[in-house]
Amino acid sequence: MKGLMVQGTASSVGKSLVCTAICRLLANEGKRVAPFKSQNMSSLSIYTKDGLEISVSQALQARAAKTSYLPEMNPILLKPNGNMETDIILLGQKVNKMNAIHYREQFFEEGQKLIQTSLKMLSDSYEYLVLEGAGSPVEMNLRERELVNMRVADMADVPVLLVANIEYGGVFASMVGTLALLPETQRARVKGIIINKFQGDIALFQDGIDFIEGYTGVKVIGVIPYFPNELEEEDGIAKSSAAASDDQIDAWTDHFKKYVKWEKIVDIFEVGN
Repeated sequence: MKGLMVQGTASSVGKSLVCTAICRLLANEGKRVAPFKSQNMSSLSIYTKDGLEISVSQALQARAAKTSYLPEMNPILLKPNGNMETDIILLGQKVNKMNAIHYREQFFEEGQKLIQTSLKMLSDSYEYLVLEGAGSPVEMNLRERELVNMRVADMADVPVLLVANIEYGGVFASMVGTLALLPETQRARVKGIIINKFQGDIALFQDGIDFIEGYTGVKVIGVIPYFPNELEEEDGIAKSSAAASDDQIDAWTDHFKKYVKWEKIVDIFEVGN
């Protein structure tokens, strides 16, 4: 199995859409590819043909990959239901309800085993895995028991693309700060940077690219202009994107490929870590 993980400097930077495009591009090349997100915190879900519940973002990515969506693609789904409690859905089935503190204390070991089992199942069935992180990999109060970013990259032993949103400013600090706060072994996993939601003349951003590459030692492999679309982000408040058409997936994918160095992403898959 060849794999790659897409992580972000924050929520809503475009991780889900980057994964969607990568899945579609690999599928268009005839590759057997599957998406994977170990743990989602989202109220947006959809049912598989077997009546099992997973997040809409992995369902969308599976459609982009031209494959059926499976519960192993999103083994842990956390659905907030108010009153500081969350429904715990494992491999598509609701098993419990608990608050965040109890979840972190009681579920960490079981969660790791479930993630490893799901990764193995998908690795045995597909040539390529496109993994998605959540939020930021350097939420320092959560790192010791996180189940969705660098710990999963370590489990799967895959390289990482880091995505940042330039729309609201602060992209240099977010990139440099994220890499600086990662332990050295995990920082070494980051093989490329994507700047998303750019507005303006990309040619005027070359000095910014030069700074990021010179300061971090990581290549910027894409600067993607803002792209209005119906493929909503999953983090925060969003509508379901599961009903997006193939034409919408293809339009986003074409836009993505126009502004990223696709051959570099392919090389990262091939070389790995």
